[in-house]
Amino acid sequence: MKYSGQDMQTKILQFMKTYGEESIDSSLYEQEFNELALTIFSYQFQHNQAYKKYCQSKKKTPLLVKHWSDIPPMPIQGFKELTLSTTPIEEAEAVFMTSGTTNPASKGKNYHPTLAVWDASMKTPFQTYVLPDRERMTIFVLSPAEDLNKNSSLARYLSNAVSFFGTENSRFFFDETGLKMAELAQALKECEQRKDPVLLIGATFSYVHLRDYLEKHQLSFQLAEGSRIFDTGGFKGKSREVEMEEMYQSFYDFFKIERNHCINMYGMTELSSQIYDQTIRSHYVTMSTIQDKKGPAWIKTVVLNTDTLEPAAKGEQGVIAHYDLANWNACLAILTEDLGCLTENGFILLGRIQGSEARGCSIAVDELLQANTGGAIR
Repeated sequence: MKYSGQDMQTKILQFMKTYGEESIDSSLYEQEFNELALTIFSYQFQHNQAYKKYCQSKKKTPLLVKHWSDIPPMPIQGFKELTLSTTPIEEAEAVFMTSGTTNPASKGKNYHPTLAVWDASMKTPFQTYVLPDRERMTIFVLSPAEDLNKNSSLARYLSNAVSFFGTENSRFFFDETGLKMAELAQALKECEQRKDPVLLIGATFSYVHLRDYLEKHQLSFQLAEGSRIFDTGGFKGKSREVEMEEMYQSFYDFFKIERNHCINMYGMTELSSQIYDQTIRSHYVTMSTIQDKKGPAWIKTVVLNTDTLEPAAKGEQGVIAHYDLANWNACLAILTEDLGCLTENGFILLGRIQGSEARGCSIAVDELLQANTGGAIR
């Protein structure tokens, strides 16, 4: 059966509506996830020519693949080298690009004909993992929003966070000149005086600059109970790195926000869904602290052996691959360059693949480029 892009969006949005909460009937959920994943794979095989050639080179076609885990994951290098879209790219409502920290001349691109699925994929999990105890909150944004960077998926995410969940006191503190430290410090003091809980949200490195500013001006705050800190991105490509545990300690020192109210979001331009620490949700739902990462029901994360790209055992370190139903226009299966291991509660991120660890990924990239160009590209 042939499906259109609109058909794909309708099916995915219905799946999100059905499985937006964590209470999932396991057998039915697994069956429906598999069926939808195979449908999307068939659609992408038909309309995404670069991906089709790669799948054919691996002898993986819709007739042969019967389970979502057998769908070939696209190496993220493919988003830099190839056009991965089932629809005409000139008709895209948005084009999200990677930051280019590794190679500024080569940015990965993810094309979105519409943002309906992307926005829906962001909304419910944000409520689930960031605000499980309330509907809205004062949100202070420390990174560029959508008006400053239309090609940033994070910028779209931050703008959505305020639009969907922010109170009237929410504000953006980043403009063309950078992070407006003095204004942010004043706004935090006002929240402290009003006893208004606040959510600080931004790229991880923004907090390094904020911490330097507060330290220099000898400022600290006793933010209201329920305040929380959200960071994303880590320190990849930055000139200076800070250990995350040191960072979390500074959050308590400067804001009196405990570790169980700090959350890291794991997202990628190449995906259309985000994955979260379970710290805040576990604190409010089970009165425990689970830091392992977990995503919504429409994304599954697997860990693969770095040499063979075969599934690794639970607890064994390997390269991470994601199967994201929301990524309907590009490739639902993505092979990352991140190391991790599966746990009973989700997965743990262990950093980036380096050197010999990348053997399996390098082979996959060579296969991808050979399938599309007739020869490996270095």
